[in-house]
Amino acid sequence: MVLKNAVGGRKHRPLPPRAEQAFTLVEVVVAAMILGAATLSLFACFTSGFSMVQASRENLRATQIMLQRVEAIRLFNWNQVLDTTNYLKPTFTEYYDPNGATNNTGGTLFQGFITSNIPTDLPVAYRTNMRTITVTLYWTNYLGKQTVVRSRQLQTRVARYGMGNYIFGGM
Repeated sequence: MVLKNAVGGRKHRPLPPRAEQAFTLVEVVVAAMILGAATLSLFACFTSGFSMVQASRENLRATQIMLQRVEAIRLFNWNQVLDTTNYLKPTFTEYYDPNGATNNTGGTLFQGFITSNIPTDLPVAYRTNMRTITVTLYWTNYLGKQTVVRSRQLQTRVARYGMGNYIFGGM
């Protein structure tokens, strides 16, 4: 069907509206690339989020382990604080298994070290009656094929006659 315009010339059939036309190959390829990049970004965010949650769990577990050790040390009497064989052992290991294994052999291995030092920043009269206890914890994170060694440290002071005597002047 040929249409004539008002001047008498021939006019071609009008093009169908844009909604009836198909997408070009370039448009399809660009859309697929955008969709692929968005999907890749989404999965990268998921991976990063799960890694952060795992690192937070391990940091929290490290803090719990150190506090558990320090609170136990605070209950020791003075002779037990000085006894590094039976009470204040210099090394220890703990495990963290988020799946709840009870055999204490699975999950992340935390290696701990406890040191007891005479504080040097106190007056000479107090030094022999106080100790600075340092608990250091190491564990390994695996980020793909890369290993990252993490560590945390906690210090506290222990006094022969209680901290109140040294802080408040002999209660």
